[in-house]
Amino acid sequence: MYNRTVINRLVAYIERLNGIGDKNRLAEAVKNEFDLIQDRKVYYCEDFAIRFSKSESRRMSNTVLSLSALQKYDDVPFIVCIVSSRVNYLLLANSTFLKKISHSSLELRIDNIKGSFNGGDIMLEYNSLDNNPSNFERLYAYHAGLSFNDNLERLVDSTNGIVGRIPKFAVDSYVRNRIYDSVPRAESFLESPEYEDLRDDLDNRAYKVQAEIAIAAFIDNVNLRGRIIEYLITDNGSNLKMQIIDALNHNRPLPEFKTEDKLGDYSKRYPDYYTETDIKTKVLFLDGNPKAYNIDKLLEFLSTRDSVYMIYLLGVDEDGRIISRLCSAFDPRLIEATNIQHHWAGRNTRGVTQFVGSALRDILLSSQPTGINRDMAYEFLDTLMDR
Repeated sequence: MYNRTVINRLVAYIERLNGIGDKNRLAEAVKNEFDLIQDRKVYYCEDFAIRFSKSESRRMSNTVLSLSALQKYDDVPFIVCIVSSRVNYLLLANSTFLKKISHSSLELRIDNIKGSFNGGDIMLEYNSLDNNPSNFERLYAYHAGLSFNDNLERLVDSTNGIVGRIPKFAVDSYVRNRIYDSVPRAESFLESPEYEDLRDDLDNRAYKVQAEIAIAAFIDNVNLRGRIIEYLITDNGSNLKMQIIDALNHNRPLPEFKTEDKLGDYSKRYPDYYTETDIKTKVLFLDGNPKAYNIDKLLEFLSTRDSVYMIYLLGVDEDGRIISRLCSAFDPRLIEATNIQHHWAGRNTRGVTQFVGSALRDILLSSQPTGINRDMAYEFLDTLMDR
């Protein structure tokens, strides 16, 4: 969770010390002011972690931190403070904002986190936002929607040219037409009794665990929060689900569990449709841009017969009340709210997308039914396929 008050105070304090010119003196001052714990080169608290480096330029070449060390702090804003003789520059350096791993990274793999990143590996711009304190909150909202493992796979690919676990889905003219066919099929599904059945099914599942969803909505870790809520809705009553419910209701530690990294969270077959539904939780009083889907997985699914891809939006307000909307992925409002992450390496994968959280909130609070604009949907598919 992004603590705006604390981060703003940190930024203002460091700006007041512009010209200090000594990274050790600045680090000691910040440590004392914010009661930080020192872990080797990193200073941290529950709201942020910070690393101090000395350079006369915002584009520095110094080694900043090992990737394995960054993993420990990747669920809070990780800030690099570059101390020059005149100005103290601040950059957000969570894994989402790294281009690659530079130092001693030859053995870097998904299952072997090796290497360190340099100052030059930190993106100075992300999604047209300059990496500076005025944009930290908006930038962190993008990061919060991605897991460390999402970024690790990208960093492995961009660092060593290793083919990712999910190869780029091949699209020829035949496959392209099959993918185009998914648009009128989605339109037909929205007008069918099967759409109402799927919506009612998901709403009933959410209703049965609404008390637990309201509790889970306050979990700080965005990815854990989403996984728990998805599991509560889709699981059919396993012993693990009962353990999770018990832990939430009695404020006990959550049991360890894994969710499959599939395109959708809930699959349902009908005579004329095969639906995959991705469940996206939006805590209405918090910022955040949740990860949407892997583009190659989506295209492969849409190329199959009878495929329909849906997004089930679940909004939770401060009082624990739940709002839901079942939308086609081709809903114009969702298309406009979909950001393609251009920084993802394009050699072996088309990358992932993220939804703009504020747009999801608008859809949830709107009474407008889901629909499809065919021209807009085809243009969007072309954008995804041609990456």
